[in-house]
Amino acid sequence: MAQLKFRNVTLGYERHPAVHHLTGEVAEGALLAVVGPNGAGKSTLFRGIAGILKPLSGAIDRDGRDTRDMAYLPQSADIDRSFPISVFDFVGTGLWRKTGLFGGFGKGERGSIAKALASVGLNGFENRIIGTLSGGQTQRMLFARVLLQDARVIILDEPFNAIDAKTSADLIALVRQWHAEKRTVLAALHDMELVRANFPETLLLARTPVAWGSTGNVLTHDNLLAARHMCEAFDDAAAPCSEKAPSRAA
Repeated sequence: MAQLKFRNVTLGYERHPAVHHLTGEVAEGALLAVVGPNGAGKSTLFRGIAGILKPLSGAIDRDGRDTRDMAYLPQSADIDRSFPISVFDFVGTGLWRKTGLFGGFGKGERGSIAKALASVGLNGFENRIIGTLSGGQTQRMLFARVLLQDARVIILDEPFNAIDAKTSADLIALVRQWHAEKRTVLAALHDMELVRANFPETLLLARTPVAWGSTGNVLTHDNLLAARHMCEAFDDAAAPCSEKAPSRAA
């Protein structure tokens, strides 16, 4: 059963396409990596799936699911870390469908937030202001909010960038847990080794789809080289999909 269907979808900004003519299906319970050079359109695609961006043409069929029923984890750079909100309250926004945007937290909600924080190793961080967190701690916080959303479709945009190996391993374990629970998980990634080790299916994107299928068949040298050349045609500064894992910062 298809959880998502792309019907010749083109997505972009101010009539300038960033993803062209994508057609395909994501099965319910799939664990899909979306990879490609910088500028390949990965974030644009995820914004389209999450309903933040409307297609310029074509359609995205979500199998009748409202976009509010999806959990979307943006890149950490998209989070306003200057906003004076505590970790506890930020994670609690994952309960907005239950509490409303301005609803308070009762005993049950507070217990759920505390459990989510414990699940990602953030015990004792409840009262910290989000701007004081490290990169790895910020990602843990974002994953805790996704946990509270309890969604069947989870969209993760660069969830493992610039974090330490321990945090990455802990968060990959959560992704595996969601997959075991038959949730549909899509993640935009750069680390090909991580993709090969953990994601059975991959979409290689270079503004247009280069290859989509089993990870071993998609992540070939020829396909990665083709994706790089295709993106360079649009952006001379596009970074290649690297066979080597990117360096991590604590």
